[in-house]
Amino acid sequence: MALNDADVQKQIKHMMAFIEQEANEKVEEIDAKAEEEFNIEKGRFVQTQRLKIMEYYEKKEKQIEQQKKIQMSTMRNQARLKVLRARDDLISELLNNAKQRLSKIVAHAEAYQELLNKLVLQSLLWLLEPVVVVRCRPQDLLMVKAAVQEAIPEYWTISQKQVQVQVDEETHLTPDVIGGVDIYSYDQRIKVSNTLKSRLALLAQQKMPNIRMALFGANLNRKFFV
Repeated sequence: MALNDADVQKQIKHMMAFIEQEANEKVEEIDAKAEEEFNIEKGRFVQTQRLKIMEYYEKKEKQIEQQKKIQMSTMRNQARLKVLRARDDLISELLNNAKQRLSKIVAHAEAYQELLNKLVLQSLLWLLEPVVVVRCRPQDLLMVKAAVQEAIPEYWTISQKQVQVQVDEETHLTPDVIGGVDIYSYDQRIKVSNTLKSRLALLAQQKMPNIRMALFGANLNRKFFV
């Protein structure tokens, strides 16, 4: 059965409508798929950027925390050094006060003579040498000679040894020793320093733990006590 022109046109329109419908559906499918892939990629990108931002700020936070720790440590060290300097200054002031009090004793002739007698005798007993040389400040020569004469018989009584004492009148001690004597063996290989300066330094060294305890209290960081 032959188709007339109207039927042919109708079929053609029907096929074109079918193709257009199929094309529209294909376009919608492609568009939907593209939208889905776009959303997936967008979500992946946003998540990646979010992670990067979080990592960035976590890193920044760690850096700031580290800087805070460094600054706190620096501030603690600076404060500790200031405390130590203040303590050293206080101890130096204390020792200077002790020197001034010793100077007052030296200025008192009778008390200083008695002290020299004891220092000379003590030095002789430490050395236990048959011949010794005594050195002193130039202004103390007469008092030291008197102390030697006082000490020799006492030395004999205690040690049962003879001793010859020479007071050096050419070489003297420096003024900063405050007072007292240095005594040498005859060959000057052995020396006993019994100046007021050396005695104060020795006493300060021996008593420094007690001085620090009295001034500053117990050291909480100290584990061992002698």
